[in-house]
Amino acid sequence: MEEIDIKDFLRYLKKFIIPMIVVAILAVGATFFYDLNIKKPMYKTSTTVVLAQQTAENTSASTLNDININQKLVTTYSEIVKSKLVLQQVIDSLSLDTDVDSLSKHVTVTAVDDTEILKISVEDESPENAAKTANKIADVFSAEIVNIYKLNNVSTIDHAQIPENVSNNTTIRDSLIALLIAIFGVTAISFIIYYFDDTIKYSDDIEAKIGLPIVGKIVKSDTPRKAAVDEIIVEHYPKSVVSETIKGLRTNLQFSSVDSGFKTILVTSANAAEGKSFVSANLATSFAQANKKVLLIDCDLRKGRLHKIFNIANLNGYSNLLTDNIENYKKYIKKTHVKNLNVIPRGVFPPNPSELLSSNKNRELIKALKAKYDIIIFDGAPCNGVTDSAIMSTLVDETLIVVRDNSTKKATLDTANDALKKVNARVAGIVLNGVNRKTARYYSYYGD
Repeated sequence: MEEIDIKDFLRYLKKFIIPMIVVAILAVGATFFYDLNIKKPMYKTSTTVVLAQQTAENTSASTLNDININQKLVTTYSEIVKSKLVLQQVIDSLSLDTDVDSLSKHVTVTAVDDTEILKISVEDESPENAAKTANKIADVFSAEIVNIYKLNNVSTIDHAQIPENVSNNTTIRDSLIALLIAIFGVTAISFIIYYFDDTIKYSDDIEAKIGLPIVGKIVKSDTPRKAAVDEIIVEHYPKSVVSETIKGLRTNLQFSSVDSGFKTILVTSANAAEGKSFVSANLATSFAQANKKVLLIDCDLRKGRLHKIFNIANLNGYSNLLTDNIENYKKYIKKTHVKNLNVIPRGVFPPNPSELLSSNKNRELIKALKAKYDIIIFDGAPCNGVTDSAIMSTLVDETLIVVRDNSTKKATLDTANDALKKVNARVAGIVLNGVNRKTARYYSYYGD
């Protein structure tokens, strides 16, 4: 069983605050409505009787019957009060429109502590009926004790009075209970979801669980997007929080490879829709802004979309280049509106992407391009399902795995990481994308 991190769960629970408030309001509102409009008002009143021992004149009778006023006798008398023998007589005498079982549910008998007194309480919709029923039960009970035990040792102390106040006015109590049930209910549901939620989260100790360092955390963009080209946040919104986190990723990569150096980077992900193309485009732009001559290549030959992000033609791209003479690479390179940044789109969808990427021609092409550019970033295909990125990872200096916060499954990331390990890929680390800005306190000092 996986150990539960209470602090992590409390952070996770924040997502359920609004649902919890909504459920609480609905629960309390429904309770108020029920108590004030549906629940029938009930009135409760009581009569008390004393179980007295016999006088000296009846000592012989008392001795013969060995009547002791104790808890056992009180319990016996309590059962007699609610017996069919007594209640049926009460119903017949008062012509009540009910039966013994229904009336019994509205009758309670309690013993007053350390006394020989029984308290008989009756609850009814009519205050008058409640009082009449309670008094009648006491009278019938007293008469039946004489018939059963041949003793007259029950006397009424206080007769039931007509109650003025409703006895079941528990709106405040019921509302508090409803509130607590709503809070604990939502908390329990959120805990179950949290326990079985296998997605990567910002607060997780990913480095310990996956064995890979986090080299960048990209917060969710809060900038408006009017077109696909607006995905290049670093270019259009250079002072935004997202831009600063991209620059932080660039810096981390430079420091992590200060000794070995790197020129080629593969950006991949476990699954589609993790944001790898977004990260690739912005990371390449960030390097270009740092006066690096950058080439961004779309090697996701199946579903690559860099041509859409940069609004360039996709007729001739990387797949076409791999079937052409690599010395003709220049005609496949597209200029972008970003200074120092060129792009090779994916080109037409080939029938054999994996074969093209694993070819010697691809290896020679990358070697030739490295001589022309400072940085080459490859936007690869997702790792799970195809071997394209596993192949490309053996041809580059560093590989980045993009995962989406609260979306990518840990098991899925494990599978992708294992696929890269099998080919001895040099994985620089994980880029955590789509981190909630409110939880990413580390980046809270950046301005907009």
